[in-house]
Amino acid sequence: MKSVRLDETLETRLREAARLAGVPPSTFIRQAIEERCGRVLAERLDLRLTDVIGAIHSQGGRASQTGKAFLETLQKSQRRA
Repeated sequence: MKSVRLDETLETRLREAARLAGVPPSTFIRQAIEERCGRVLAERLDLRLTDVIGAIHSQGGRASQTGKAFLETLQKSQRRA
């Protein structure tokens, strides 16, 4: 469980927006968080490329280590985020 402090202006806006949406403020907050998380997580390159990563299988050649290098690059960028 998390708690959030809102200033008076934002608290008033929240109550009004929730009233207009016809939901309790807690539901409005949960829906807003879910929507924002969805937008932020949708920007992750590894998730956007899930359907194509590993889709091509070959005998290797010069590109035999690219999958490993790509995975390492993604993991490094996730640690920085």
